[in-house]
Amino acid sequence: MNGILILNKSKGITSQGAVSKVKKILKVNKCGHTGTLDPLATGVLPILIGSYTKLSKYLMEHDKTYIATIKLGEKSSTGDEEGEIITKKPIPDELDEDKIKLALKNFLGPQKQIPPMYSAIKINGKKLYEYARKGEAIEVPKRDIEIFYIKLIFFDNKENIIRFEVKCSKGTYIRTLCEDISESIGTVGYMKDLVRIQVDKFSLDKSFSLEDVESGKYELITMDELFHEYPKLDLNSRKLELFLNGVNLTFNLDDGIYNVYSENKYVGLGIVKNKLLKRDVIVGG
Repeated sequence: MNGILILNKSKGITSQGAVSKVKKILKVNKCGHTGTLDPLATGVLPILIGSYTKLSKYLMEHDKTYIATIKLGEKSSTGDEEGEIITKKPIPDELDEDKIKLALKNFLGPQKQIPPMYSAIKINGKKLYEYARKGEAIEVPKRDIEIFYIKLIFFDNKENIIRFEVKCSKGTYIRTLCEDISESIGTVGYMKDLVRIQVDKFSLDKSFSLEDVESGKYELITMDELFHEYPKLDLNSRKLELFLNGVNLTFNLDDGIYNVYSENKYVGLGIVKNKLLKRDVIVGG
């Protein structure tokens, strides 16, 4: 079995745990995911099955869209609701939707962000959360991120809740963003809930739950569907044999990625560079 499953990951399970469940349900040997979601988070988790695990290099840099909920007035040790409340701070009486919208606008564009201590980023061979759990201080370098758009969904001044939608670059930590937004409006806060609704072309409304997968009510995205915008290249049987054996073929074509076919059957992806076509990711191979 080969394909891409757009999983709607449920709360309380790790991304790798979700992959293991899919692997067991579908009885496949090779399975992986792109774009880790924390156990607290739900939503779009692309899972690559079979030979499609080789496509991960094409799917790692994609922008992502989230709906996040901030609980104002309290700061968590982990930046989310799983941590202990370590700080409390009053919420400004004059805070309203207009002030929040203005604050959100200030986060648009390229910027530097310090990742949270409770994350899997490695420094000196150790994950940050390992330092955090031992109470060890370490300097965490800032990372380049970009916020493409951010908009307020609602503000509940009784429950002290802000919900917003954000589209951001790879490597953006929404927990940190929630804390930074809270500070910018004069208080503290933590991420209470997070739903990933989009990863590049993969959307939540076309995703499937683990229950769907168990009951067989799911669909896989094929390679030719995913890369349909790239040009097609048809090979005769002799050239196909050479191509599959790793022989570079001469074609007077522009450099780039091509969908390779033979006798109207999809074969996989090839890359042309300096007029030479070489195999890249092959269906089932």
